[in-house]
Amino acid sequence: MTVLYLECAMGAAGDMLMAALLDLADDPRDRLDQLNRLGLERVQIQARPDRRGAIAGTLVDVWVDGGLESAGLDHSHSHSHSPSEHGHGHSHSDHGHSHSPSDHGHSHSHPADHDHTSLAEVLERLDALPLSEQVRADARAVYQLIAQAEAKVHGREPGQVHFHEVGHLDALADVVGVCLLLEQLAPDQIVASPIHVGHGFVRCAHGVLPVPAPATAELLRDLPTWAGPVEGELCTPTGAALLKHFVSRFGPPPAMVVRRIGYGLGHKDFDRPNCLRAFWGEVQAEAGVTVAELSCNLDDMTGEALAYACQQLRQAGAREVFLTPVLMKKGRPGHLLTCLCDLDQADRLTDLMLRHTTTFGVRRHDCQRTVLERQTSLQTTPYGPIRVKTGRAPGLVKAKAEHDDLAQAADRSGLTLAQVGAAVTGLALDPEVSA
Repeated sequence: MTVLYLECAMGAAGDMLMAALLDLADDPRDRLDQLNRLGLERVQIQARPDRRGAIAGTLVDVWVDGGLESAGLDHSHSHSHSPSEHGHGHSHSDHGHSHSPSDHGHSHSHPADHDHTSLAEVLERLDALPLSEQVRADARAVYQLIAQAEAKVHGREPGQVHFHEVGHLDALADVVGVCLLLEQLAPDQIVASPIHVGHGFVRCAHGVLPVPAPATAELLRDLPTWAGPVEGELCTPTGAALLKHFVSRFGPPPAMVVRRIGYGLGHKDFDRPNCLRAFWGEVQAEAGVTVAELSCNLDDMTGEALAYACQQLRQAGAREVFLTPVLMKKGRPGHLLTCLCDLDQADRLTDLMLRHTTTFGVRRHDCQRTVLERQTSLQTTPYGPIRVKTGRAPGLVKAKAEHDDLAQAADRSGLTLAQVGAAVTGLALDPEVSA
């Protein structure tokens, strides 16, 4: 099983995550060219080698209208406003540096009525980009998380949230870049360390705010964080939303064979290396591992509430979460909610089940779990590149292609989903192909 472990010892920002993933790539220049060919209007993404202290890594710069926006702002910050509130700006000095328009020989002037863009406009721009359905869905989900957090702290609806126009393009590049690079990397599991958020205060258009800023704090709810000795805002809203969406478990690194390490650098210097490390490697088959099975019966929750509870458990690190229809007392239809997790996660996930469901009690059983050794690879097929997950044990090989890739291949070829799936699975099981 392939694992991506993200070490967030100096927090997380969108450009740092993108830089770490580029640093992992065999050919980062080709990956960067792919990002710039997406046609992100007014945006140019650059990556260059740099150092923070004794550590060398990759630094990503996002240029908007010829200005180096990523170096000074975390533009996913947004707000709900009236027309008189235009002119908003939000400077983040944690992973960047502030600069005047003359720093780059240009002006960042924007008419007041074009300073901001709505969530609906953001999603329209995403839909117009030539992305796979998976990348588009991931990017939309990340922006929905940001909008929901901003709306909650401002007491508005997500549709009323507006993003700084120039800064939104910077954040859009970070979000799309990370989503696309993760699709290409295709890890079976993404794990992250507890997130260092820094401490102190940050000044923005809303005044002086505590660290983490309210929207970031909202995004980080139910995730493990720590303040640490560094003064400043280390985790940005974009970084928090990306981690919340993609990471399946937070904690120490798993026992893994590390194959590559990527270093994503932040723009500012601290008294310690300002970087996010990404470890790419493999976890061996987990024969005989003990896991906790948590369950409860529910007959008084809506489908929407059940889906939300399942989402919270998955984001908190559950291995599996599923619902089973059951018949309860007095003939009422209900659901059995089951959550599988590591033993050290059981107490925390039990608490989440009690918080997010109507149950008065959660049952726990510890059981043995045996899994195949798993690996995801990108297969070259007559229908285009398709990701295939392979499971192996002595004398046994199983393969399954990613549904979204199969659907796109079927659309391109004019064949049925079953026909493409059969051909791709046959290729994946061929020892000459899958070796």
